[in-house]
Order: sequence, then structure tokens, then C-alpha cells
Amino acid sequence: MWIFLLGPFLSLLPRRWRKALPFYDAVHWRSAAMLSGLAESVLALAGLMYWYSYSVSTWVSHALDSVLGKNAPTTITDHDIGFAALVIWATHPSTWAIAFFGVEGLTRVLAALADTVLGLLPLYLLEQIYSKIFRSRAPEPVGAVKFPGSHVSSYVGAMREKVVSARLSQVPDEHYVQKNTAEEILEIRAWRAKPDWNPPRVVRYDDRYYRLEDCSRGSGPRPFVYKLRRLAAGVPGRTVLVYSPEEAPATANH
Repeated sequence: MWIFLLGPFLSLLPRRWRKALPFYDAVHWRSAAMLSGLAESVLALAGLMYWYSYSVSTWVSHALDSVLGKNAPTTITDHDIGFAALVIWATHPSTWAIAFFGVEGLTRVLAALADTVLGLLPLYLLEQIYSKIFRSRAPEPVGAVKFPGSHVSSYVGAMREKVVSARLSQVPDEHYVQKNTAEEILEIRAWRAKPDWNPPRVVRYDDRYYRLEDCSRGSGPRPFVYKLRRLAAGVPGRTVLVYSPEEAPATANH
């Protein structure tokens, strides 16, 4: 229960920070990100309305006091004062800051619908600055999926994946097993991207364990292709991905 309550707050963290949590696999990150993004948008809208009411009424009151005190030209009307206050509010940095969080919240909701969990941009930038200063860049493992270098690119990528999935029909996965005397390779073709399927994650399928070797995207009704290598033995744990397909795999012996 406490993990469910903390999930929306933890989804604000950058991906690296979330992965470091000991209970990372126990959190339903997609739902948590959707709830968090929705709450962020609602709070930003409420803040924008309060800021509008407070700032415009305050500025109009000060302007009227100035007019009544004959410190301003008498040709100025209350409509002129109201319009000027509205212009100042629309161009004020605080207005843009609050609006940014509202747009970011909606973007995080849409990204979660595309199975991509995005944290807050300010925290992401803080994490990137910290990494640049205090961490040396580690070499990327062979076959690892390369993620975009910027948070904006992550947003664009998430929206692109959402558009691609929306244009495809929801069809069952296709499975192909290639066997020889040395190894067994399982290839899965899906109509949508599978969340957290990043090499070299371990996947359990039908009481057998596989290591995810490669992820690629092609064309057709099942553009997302995953290649997995069977392991001689596996250890059950929370970090293991469980795959439950709808069809039995087609076997091709080589």
C-alpha cells in the first residue's frame, strides 16, 4: 500500500534514480506516472487561476489608487487599466513558469500512455549536471539500447511511439525459436513496444529463462522485434521480466 502511495511522487525522479530504488520492480510506474502527471497539470491550472486572480486584482487596485490620487492622466479608463494588467500577467515570468508545469504534466500523461515514464525536467537536468561533474562516462555495453541524450528528445520519442502504436492493429505477438546444438534463440515480434525490455534484462517465459540480446524496430503490423538467448539456468527475482504470450511459439530448427 505504501508503495502505491509513494509511486506518483517517485515517478517524478529521473530514470537513473528510480532504477536505484530497491523496490523498483514493485512499483507500477506507468500508472504512477499518469497519476502524477495529471496531478501536476491540475495543480498548475489551480495555481495559474490563483495567480491570475491575485496579480490582476492587485495591479488593478494599485493602478486605480494611482488614478484616483491624480498621479496619472485622467484620460485612462478602468478598461485600459484592466487590459494593461492582463498584458503584464500574460508576460510575467511566474505565469510562464506555472504554465510550463501544466504542459509538462500533460506531456507526462501522454508519455505514460505510450509506456514511457518521464520524470520532472528540472530534476532530469539536475541529474545530468551531477553526472557530468561527478561521474565519468561509462562505456555502453554491446547491444544496449541507446536512449536520447535530452529530455525533450525523450518526449518526442514517446509521442512518436504512441502515434506508431495507434496506427497499428492490436494483434498477438509472433514468436520464432531457432535451435541448434549450441544455443536457442527466441525472437518475439510485437505490435507495440514492451516497457522495460532493455538489454541485457532477463526474461522468464514458460519456466525458461532468456537474456534479452537485441531490440530493433522494423515495419509491418509487428514492427518491434526482440531477440533473446536462452540461459542454462535462471534465478527468480523481482528484476526478472515475466512474459506471457497469447500464442505458442513456432519452432524452426537449424
